[in-house]
Amino acid sequence: MDFPRIYLQESLSIEALISFHYFEYAKGFVFDGEQHDFWEILYVDKGEVEVRADDVIHTLQQGNMIFHKPEEFHTVHVRHDHKPPNLIVIAFACHSEAMSQLANKVISLGDRERNILSIITQEGFHAFLPPFDSPSVHLLERNEDASFASEQLIKAYLEILLITLIRKLDARGTVQEAQKLKQSSLQKEKAAVGLVAQIMTYLSDHLADSFTLDDLCQTFHLGKSRMKELFQSQKGMGIMETFKYLKIEQAKTYMREGPYNITEIANLLGYTSIHYFSRDFKKTVGMSPSDYAKSVKARVHK
Repeated sequence: MDFPRIYLQESLSIEALISFHYFEYAKGFVFDGEQHDFWEILYVDKGEVEVRADDVIHTLQQGNMIFHKPEEFHTVHVRHDHKPPNLIVIAFACHSEAMSQLANKVISLGDRERNILSIITQEGFHAFLPPFDSPSVHLLERNEDASFASEQLIKAYLEILLITLIRKLDARGTVQEAQKLKQSSLQKEKAAVGLVAQIMTYLSDHLADSFTLDDLCQTFHLGKSRMKELFQSQKGMGIMETFKYLKIEQAKTYMREGPYNITEIANLLGYTSIHYFSRDFKKTVGMSPSDYAKSVKARVHK
């Protein structure tokens, strides 16, 4: 029987290790800088350090890692007002396109990433001979007594660390994008609420007028479907129903205040016929205008 094979894809691969250092610098230390055709990572295990990457100066604190891309000039300076740092510096060759996502990045490592880096560091101490703290020594000398597959573990865990950090950056981007979308959604909602409030004010100020849906859409530069959507979502009814409701509410106010009769109220609210006014009133209130007026007077004289 034939068993098909899937040859696993490699999105990122370390081709060679160039240098492995663990520095414990004193205050005032200055490394004049270097430039090379491979990647280098610098991690602050303790303290603080000032790092220059081309023309940008970063102040890194414990837990920070910076990535120096190929051909980037970089320096190290331990200022006198900084806590003396312990630094892990690893240089390696990697031509995978995915590494471009880490260029010019300063990342704060979480517990998982720090644990992976700790394993890399311990395996480095096993795989190679000291010194590990000399900036001028880059030639790695293999330790004949190294544990089984130490070098392979360095490669594997370094790849895992880089993949994990790239995923972390992707996730951060996704979260930021989601936050932007959420903010955008909130802004749209706020704008919609403000627009409906503006339209409601306009309707309240023009209760004596008569409008069609087309008139109102033209006034507020909205399509019919958008206007319907706005009022249905915020008022639970269409804009024309809302306009009628506002008219009837004002009619009830006039009746309670008492200066106008029903015909006058209908005219004040833009009704051309007492019949249409009575129909809308009864549909909204559940009783005719005259019955409502009587009930108001009865309550007043109790």
